[in-house]
Amino acid sequence: MNILFLTTQLPYPPISGGVIKSWKLVEHWGSGDHELTVICPFKNDDKNNAEAFQKALPKVKLISEEIERERSALNLIKSYFLSDTLNVYRNYHPQLKKKIDEVIPKADVVIIDHYEMGQYVEGKYSDKTILHEHNAEYVMWDRLAEFESNPLKKFLIRAESSRIKRTEEKYADRSSLIWAAPNDIIELEKLGIAKSKCRTTYHLGEDEMLDWPELKFEDTEESLLFVGTLTWEANVDGLQWFINEVWPKLIEEKPDLTFNIIGKNPDPRIKALADEYVGINLTGFVEDLEPYHRRARVFVIPLRFGSGIKVKLINAMYRGLPTVTTAVGTEGLDTVNGKHLFETSSPKEQAESVLKLLDDANLWAELSKNCRQLSKNYTWKSLLSRHDAEISEIIGNPKNEKFVLNQ
Repeated sequence: MNILFLTTQLPYPPISGGVIKSWKLVEHWGSGDHELTVICPFKNDDKNNAEAFQKALPKVKLISEEIERERSALNLIKSYFLSDTLNVYRNYHPQLKKKIDEVIPKADVVIIDHYEMGQYVEGKYSDKTILHEHNAEYVMWDRLAEFESNPLKKFLIRAESSRIKRTEEKYADRSSLIWAAPNDIIELEKLGIAKSKCRTTYHLGEDEMLDWPELKFEDTEESLLFVGTLTWEANVDGLQWFINEVWPKLIEEKPDLTFNIIGKNPDPRIKALADEYVGINLTGFVEDLEPYHRRARVFVIPLRFGSGIKVKLINAMYRGLPTVTTAVGTEGLDTVNGKHLFETSSPKEQAESVLKLLDDANLWAELSKNCRQLSKNYTWKSLLSRHDAEISEIIGNPKNEKFVLNQ
């Protein structure tokens, strides 16, 4: 099988949600008896990580071009003249287009990993194209606009959201199959995309944690934990909101409470808040999270906007770490508020939920057990097996006789 995988950055090292998902797909198909070609722009440290990627998957052919286009006002203006959206413009390179045009006719299936790469695939290849929607991008921009107070920025964000919406619809229309999270499939249907061409996918995490020993309340300490990319605006906004609105209520009741925030290169706004409030620790990047998982009593995911499935939540569920989050944090997963976690967007209720888990060992143990049990429904083995069968749909092989991977 000749598989062409187009993605927006080198899917290595797999240390953040979207990259983890891309890596798992590439690792799965690149480890079998198939011809896999990965094509992507090189950004940031991608060039430095290419050798390690090739060492991990020596049979995979990697094609790239270096692109450095920041998310700036100038590039936004250029994108209005040269491209469909800002991010589509930021991911375009004429030499990359030429290279894709050379190899795409030989591919049995083309996987567009992130909508921005749809610009490289012409409509005549629709019958063998799968669009992998990591999230419904326009939804995230719509939600971002809701929390923007600057009128000019709000207008620009809403305008970009409209452009993204049109572009996602265009690329979805000319794909034979779409992989998306359940909540994003609902959003795509609103754009007029037929549900019949959508298949469910998930952003998962380290499901090997399901085999690890269960956590014990008595081994934990009065501390909270957050893990995430601290330059990502949704995380920055959520942490600002939590620290300003929820944290004061918590330390009023628990003066010795600590909050460990894990992630490299924290945004200056988060640094300022950590300096302002007592008990907030910025750890930087942490290679092994297990010591923090074992000590933390409550995991928090205070997201107010964003879209798609949150890997940080899936990992907390695998580990059995009781979590307090928002409706945005639980999107795409079959969680029940009060049974598997606590879900609320009210600062008062967030604080109350955290305090309950800090003090009530029986409640803590119940949520730990329930969330871990639910997370068994979300594993890489079952997901990748489904995607193999769905690729067989694309190539007209319903019995999946030719596409048998890593059995």
